[in-house]
Amino acid sequence: MKKKTPQQYDAMVQKASPHSPVLKNCLFAFLSGGAICTLGQALANTFMLLGLDLKDARTCVSISLIFISAALTAYGVYDNIAKYAGAGTLVPITGFANSMVSPALEFKSEGFVTGLGAKLFTVAGPVLVFGISASVLYGIVLYIIGLF
Repeated sequence: MKKKTPQQYDAMVQKASPHSPVLKNCLFAFLSGGAICTLGQALANTFMLLGLDLKDARTCVSISLIFISAALTAYGVYDNIAKYAGAGTLVPITGFANSMVSPALEFKSEGFVTGLGAKLFTVAGPVLVFGISASVLYGIVLYIIGLF
């Protein structure tokens, strides 16, 4: 087999790679991310009109956006939106909810515990373990330097 030079390899990659419309992708990501944030602000205003204070309204907005994203993922709609919106749907809290629900749905046929539960833990487990570890370590540091 003949070895290719770096220039030949780059030419092959350029030929095989599809053209990516960067400006269009950035615009869709900006608009979709902005739409999610606008929805969040509308929900916050609605919750405050219903009598919640700002802190509680923000909590309800987070819960609502996570629920909406999880429901859209379960019905297969979120992936179609993300196909066009790109990173605009990945960055906000909705992207995290989607990344938690998607793998769980793939393994639901294996049962509630061994499929759904195990897959959710493989995604969330490191976040929980390292988050708790970092919190404990941070608390110890604060205690040592006398701030806690």
